[in-house]
Amino acid sequence: MLKLTVNGVPHEVDADPETPLLWVLRDQLGKTGTKYGCGIAQCGACTVHLDGQPVRSCQTAIKDVGEAKVTTIEGVSGRVAEAVQGAWRKLDVVQCGYCQSGQIMSAIGLLTDNPKPTDTDIEGAMDGNICRCGTYQRIRAAIHEAARTLA
Repeated sequence: MLKLTVNGVPHEVDADPETPLLWVLRDQLGKTGTKYGCGIAQCGACTVHLDGQPVRSCQTAIKDVGEAKVTTIEGVSGRVAEAVQGAWRKLDVVQCGYCQSGQIMSAIGLLTDNPKPTDTDIEGAMDGNICRCGTYQRIRAAIHEAARTLA
């Protein structure tokens, strides 16, 4: 049994230590907001936070989580998360929505570390978050909008 803290709640999971965090979150804990996209950490759909830092859960073995606190899209909260989610709604970012939980998790990570990002900062932080619908301009605009809200 491995112990994980997910969205502030402690859990014991019975899984091989090499199991990707993504599958424990989805299959054992029912946190289906975290999506499977590519399985090789290239698309960003599976992004969650470990101690506040965005990571790709498809390539993070549960044995590597250790004492870190896991936050999924279902558990984000606070001023930055509210600003990002509000900007996403205000600017109608979502098209199909499949990638958006990963996009939002990466944007929250960016704005937590850098509340006044430039376009270059946004491109760097969001690199590897793929949107099949191509809403990149709206995503960038929403991050700028969230930053203005936080100012």
